[in-house]
Amino acid sequence: MGKNIFFEQKGPFFLDELFTASLLKKKIKIFDIRNLQQATNRDLTFFDHINYISLAKSTKAAYCITTARLKDYLPKTCVPILVKNVIFELCRVTRQFYPNADIDSPDLTLKNSKKIKISKVKFGNNVLIGKKSKIGKNSIIGSNTIIEHDVIIGDNCTIGSQVVLRNSLIGNNVVIQDGCKIGLKGFGFIPLKEKNLRFPHIGKVVIKDNAEIGANCTIDRGSMDDTVIGKNTFLDNQVHVAHNIKIGNNCMIAGQVGFAGSTVIGDNVSIGGQAGVSGHLNIGNNVKIGGGSGVVKDIKDGTVVMGYPAVVLKEFIRNSKK
Repeated sequence: MGKNIFFEQKGPFFLDELFTASLLKKKIKIFDIRNLQQATNRDLTFFDHINYISLAKSTKAAYCITTARLKDYLPKTCVPILVKNVIFELCRVTRQFYPNADIDSPDLTLKNSKKIKISKVKFGNNVLIGKKSKIGKNSIIGSNTIIEHDVIIGDNCTIGSQVVLRNSLIGNNVVIQDGCKIGLKGFGFIPLKEKNLRFPHIGKVVIKDNAEIGANCTIDRGSMDDTVIGKNTFLDNQVHVAHNIKIGNNCMIAGQVGFAGSTVIGDNVSIGGQAGVSGHLNIGNNVKIGGGSGVVKDIKDGTVVMGYPAVVLKEFIRNSKK
């Protein structure tokens, strides 16, 4: 995820400030909270599911929020902090480091594009631009679009009307059609009896070169990671991409497809309209998913699936004849 340019970070914190039950004798500074793959020996991380054993074994984090069942998968250089509910503790600590990432407040730095000097960019009417945003040459921005603070848009991009871009990095030659909302907070909270606890989303959206995003798509920013749309990948209208999704290069996603959080989609994947893909899955390269399918399991490279739950096409056809 790299340096966070979109959210103000507090800290560093001493470990015993974050965990009052800490039995460590010496004062330990923690500089950030990051996922297993990106954490350094100055950071705290988290490990809550056996799907991430390989990442846990190679993490460089100094400390890890985890459970007694999972702690033995961590390297000896990473000290486990044992808790009953990893996600609750992760939420609590992340809110300390990033107290303004749990609610999307309006950007008060916005100015009308007519008051900002950006050469070689064409603007429609009533375009609002946030502080430190950058727009590449030969790009065009449609009317009533909002580009919030620190957003970066590459060269030769076409951004439609009534688009909202926040917490996003957009590559070159990208097309984003009318009505898209990109980089907003995802659907993440912990249900409590009196009041739901909102989970901070501190990631961003990365849309790579030559991608196209159809009208009225919604792409949530990452929670503890980034949401990524690969090169030359095209999304049809009304596609929803949840937090932490990774979609590879040269993919074709038809209208009204929905992705739940933290799933990884390979390269050259085609998905038919109104299909749904569950969270925390791995979809291989060159996969084809039929329209209206419900994907609830990992899919290997080169597989064609159909149905709900989605199965290999030959099995779907055989079952449909019964």
